[in-house]
Amino acid sequence: MARKAGVSEATVSRVLNGKPGVSAATRDNVLTALDVLGYERPTQLRGDRARLVGLVLPELQNPIFPALAEVVSGALVQLGFTPVLCTRTAGGLSEPEYVNLLLDQQASGVIFAGGMFAEADASHDHYHLLRKRGMPVVLVNAAVADLGFPAVATDDAVAIEQAYGHLRSLGHERIGLVVGPADHMPSRRKVATFERLAGEAGLPSDGEFVERTLFSLEGGQAATSRLLRREVTAVICGSDPLALGAVKAVRRQGKRVPEDVSVVGFDDSAFMSCADPPLTTVRQPIDAMGRAVVTLLGAQIDGSQAADDELLFEPELVVRGSTGPVR
Repeated sequence: MARKAGVSEATVSRVLNGKPGVSAATRDNVLTALDVLGYERPTQLRGDRARLVGLVLPELQNPIFPALAEVVSGALVQLGFTPVLCTRTAGGLSEPEYVNLLLDQQASGVIFAGGMFAEADASHDHYHLLRKRGMPVVLVNAAVADLGFPAVATDDAVAIEQAYGHLRSLGHERIGLVVGPADHMPSRRKVATFERLAGEAGLPSDGEFVERTLFSLEGGQAATSRLLRREVTAVICGSDPLALGAVKAVRRQGKRVPEDVSVVGFDDSAFMSCADPPLTTVRQPIDAMGRAVVTLLGAQIDGSQAADDELLFEPELVVRGSTGPVR
């Protein structure tokens, strides 16, 4: 191929690996020779983006993320795109590494759900790189400021208002809140609304009844155990796995749900109606959100200018057996 292009093998290597130091004319000669000889161009040299869309998720243990992936993947396929699932797992690729991989593959766009964009203390360099490259991106959940991408999120304030109002209507006053880490943006929004509502009701609003933990069943159990020592009669949780951990903590102390302590989750992920007791939770409108995400991404891919607005979707309180009147 070097002979066909009239250049050295070192020059061919620089072109194929995207290295600098090669003139535009020489680069075109090498690529033309590649085409004439019947070789396939490397992905990064094909010019057009591949019809691939990365769906970057933090995990799959929380059923809400597979549910979102199903909606988004189906909508992407209908538009002629191939979804690529990128899950952050222990010992696997990190979010920035997935970004580099998707850039190398000339992906058409990336959808992030529950990623580092929602963590105020995390590095956001890979998002700025995507912005610099002009990659279409949509974020799912509240994001830190100034990333410049459109976002789709459930209204965390409304979610807490619904859960808190439900518990207050049942006579509860000593209500606890279990959410994620302090730098997690959706959790910050939930805490702000919770403390506002408590203050308006003349109840403690200085963080006494707020516990932050990891998003896991074990985290929910540990955080709720701490709240139970403060004699709460109800607990609102920032995810359904946290709520299942809360139920476990109540039972570990010889108490019952909802007779002694009421528990409210968030997501309405799969099988929460089959929990023991069936879980009262705040449902995220995953179908509508997933379709909106794909619509926003498709518009960017088609050349529309992306406004960095946030679309807030209203959740729905689903009352089941884990909440009841205060004793």
